[in-house]
Amino acid sequence: MSTREEGAQSPLVHSRDDLVAWLAAGCKPRSAWRIGTEHEKFVFHTGSLTPVPYEGARSIRALMQALIDRFDWLPVMEGDRIIALKRAEGRPGGTISLEPGGQFELSGHPVPTLHDTLDETQDHFYEILNVGESLGIGFLGLGFSPKWTLAETPRMPKDRYAIMTRYMPTVGRYGLDMMYRTATIQVNLDFSDEADMVKKLRVSLALQPIASALFAASPFTEGRLNGFKSLRSEVWRDTDPARTGMLPFAFEPGMGFERYVDYALKVPMYFVYRSGRYIDASGASFEDFLDGRLAALPGERPTLDDWSDHLTTLFPEVRLKRFLEMRGADGGPWQRICALSAFW
Repeated sequence: MSTREEGAQSPLVHSRDDLVAWLAAGCKPRSAWRIGTEHEKFVFHTGSLTPVPYEGARSIRALMQALIDRFDWLPVMEGDRIIALKRAEGRPGGTISLEPGGQFELSGHPVPTLHDTLDETQDHFYEILNVGESLGIGFLGLGFSPKWTLAETPRMPKDRYAIMTRYMPTVGRYGLDMMYRTATIQVNLDFSDEADMVKKLRVSLALQPIASALFAASPFTEGRLNGFKSLRSEVWRDTDPARTGMLPFAFEPGMGFERYVDYALKVPMYFVYRSGRYIDASGASFEDFLDGRLAALPGERPTLDDWSDHLTTLFPEVRLKRFLEMRGADGGPWQRICALSAFW
């Protein structure tokens, strides 16, 4: 999940047309198309097979600090907490972020070819395994945490996750399992124009169940077989129906950027980011925010960064931002990371 940093305020949104234009700005010529790959791993102590907490000598924070010290990553802070890592401006390698249960995610840099995806993935694993070995920490690619209960799973100290943790149980049975005990591989693809976006969205939605089946890797829960090839996919079926699923409207006549905006406007919000903190707006609609009727910020209108944030809290099987995100696959070992990119 994306990580916000404090910076200059982006332009205010004046109308629905601004939201449509923000999406349309993702169109680019074929020569500029790139592929991005994101992958999450469960983190565990190699001696005891226990989950790794955020704080401590052998912790998530220690792991991130070692990556800073040894491989020149830069910290992204929330208060006094390291919550993500980034590269210096212009340097490839993507960003590293933390999912709610400590799942370690690389959001890869958009690259021209699958060979670049392979190089980036190998570099990432070289670094984290090098650091992890010295801390007695290992990494596991699966779609669902195979051993630990929800109560045993650590919680990362990110304010947005606290808001989501309070909200999730009100809209589905498995929202907390989704947050804390699942991991995925995701592939991001570009489009040339609105028609190309619609075609790719429809094809990728139709193929998503095949990707889920081919890359299924979550048959264990709390040390036992759970009866599923992909428990992660089952969890998504009862997480939050307002923001998940297959987007049937994408196959209807008139599909385009405007139709996706209309869908996103009605999906309940989680938060608004202001002055370095997350304000709880859970359950409110972005449509109300656009009209200046958000109870958490009365009279205030959204910025384009607010819109970008909101789009990251929608979880359909294929998500539209300024590119298309393929979201149907379980986490897996590094060979499957590259294989999923090749598949799409």
